[in-house]
Amino acid sequence: MEKQVMTPQAGKWTVAISIAFGSIMATIDTSIVNVALPAIRGELGASLQEITWISTAYMIAMVLIMPLTGFLGSFFGQKRVYLASLILFTLGSVLCGTARSLEMLVLWRVLQGIGGGALQPTQQAILRQTFPPEEQGMAMALFSMVIMVGPAVGPVLGGWITDNASWPWIFYVNLPVGILGIYLTWRNVHEPADVLAANRERAEVMRKNLDIAGLVLMTVFIAAMMYVFEEGASEDWFESTKIQIATFIAVVGGAAWVIRELTATAPVVDLRLFKDPTFASGTVIGSIVFAMLMGAMLLLPVFTQELMHFTATQSGIVLIPRTIAMMIASPFVGRLYNRVSPAILVAFGIIVTGLGSWMMADTTLMTSSHDLILPLSVSGVGFAFLFVPLTTAALSHVPRHQMAGAAGVNSFVRQIGASIGLSVFATLFTRYSSEASAGIAPAITSLRPEVAAQFISAKAAMLARGFSPDAAEVLAVKSMAGRAALQGTVIGFEKTFILQTIAILAVMPLLIFLRVKRVSGEKAHVELSVE
Repeated sequence: MEKQVMTPQAGKWTVAISIAFGSIMATIDTSIVNVALPAIRGELGASLQEITWISTAYMIAMVLIMPLTGFLGSFFGQKRVYLASLILFTLGSVLCGTARSLEMLVLWRVLQGIGGGALQPTQQAILRQTFPPEEQGMAMALFSMVIMVGPAVGPVLGGWITDNASWPWIFYVNLPVGILGIYLTWRNVHEPADVLAANRERAEVMRKNLDIAGLVLMTVFIAAMMYVFEEGASEDWFESTKIQIATFIAVVGGAAWVIRELTATAPVVDLRLFKDPTFASGTVIGSIVFAMLMGAMLLLPVFTQELMHFTATQSGIVLIPRTIAMMIASPFVGRLYNRVSPAILVAFGIIVTGLGSWMMADTTLMTSSHDLILPLSVSGVGFAFLFVPLTTAALSHVPRHQMAGAAGVNSFVRQIGASIGLSVFATLFTRYSSEASAGIAPAITSLRPEVAAQFISAKAAMLARGFSPDAAEVLAVKSMAGRAALQGTVIGFEKTFILQTIAILAVMPLLIFLRVKRVSGEKAHVELSVE
């Protein structure tokens, strides 16, 4: 294997800034729409189940495109793929704002998702090819900040726009940002000559052996799998015939797709990348960790909105300390990457993230937004120590001309992990809350003096508001039941975060597989191999 040491390229920071706009918009749009769903539902006259397809369609389309990044890059070049994706995403955003029916909005969300799916992995590949080996950690620190800022900013921005304008503007706001990103990318991004040459050679082979079967199987597999993850909770999982059928299709289609890609002459998605132990371990561990992180990002907004009665905007603002802590820590972790083993950095991140989850388990109805600053900040630091080294290490042995494909597969597996994490933790949270409420209910009896006193107080309050004695008694009983359910939800929140703490710590033994070869020299750097 011949080694190539990349030299710093002029304007690398300009390139990094130029290609950041697209990924920021794509990640923001995964969460910004959720805040506006009630307003969209009211205007379009859709049911609660129908309106969820606005988010589901976007996620299915986005995940479907991610693993195709390398395939598309070979034919058209990474710069063209990024520009085309950004144009498609921006156009889809504008069309979403003009939609006046649910069907059209879902259609344009699919178009938007197709454009958004290629942005993250292509940005990741361009950054890896632009920054020299000794700065790969810093490049992935920039990528990590972009990816993690979106879910934090989305609810705040979406809530503010919905409250002060109207829901179409959550889509129209992408237009000026998209145009700026398109211009800067066209002007500043240039692909390396060796990557272009390798892509031309690969494209010639792929034209002669076009993997139509792999493309069809992948589409069926991903669409069925994402439907299960996105709709499983609302359909009561395997109690639903639709979920059973989708799961069967996903399992059979997934197995057939993997076999096809491992045996095809020119596979549409190069799963042979997993033969590299570093890529395999970094990608798999990253997906497991991301599942935990997405679970954490789901639970707190639910708690603040349903139990603390925050608006969506207020709930998003509460999460800002975690984002700030992550953005401060990420460049520091990027610099450490060349000096400290990735496994050690990830181990530290696991411990810190576990500590943050444990601290979050102490949240009660008496907790204020100020009390959340410390545990959220701790979690943010942990996120940085997890995401940066895992993303950097996973691609550390991948040849430059295969970077786009590897980044696409890495992003795809990570997004699957996130979907699994969201589904699992949402289900567990609901189950734990229901079980706790059921356990508390028998203790709500008038034979207990403290319960009797609260019941009398609640009934007196209803009488003071003018209710009849019979109505006041019924309302007082409902009030006591509501308090039991509320406390059950708090207990469910606590148990879920404790489980998350245990689960994230259980990842630690997998780090023995996370090994990155380094080259000694004036500056330790990652070895990049060229076939």
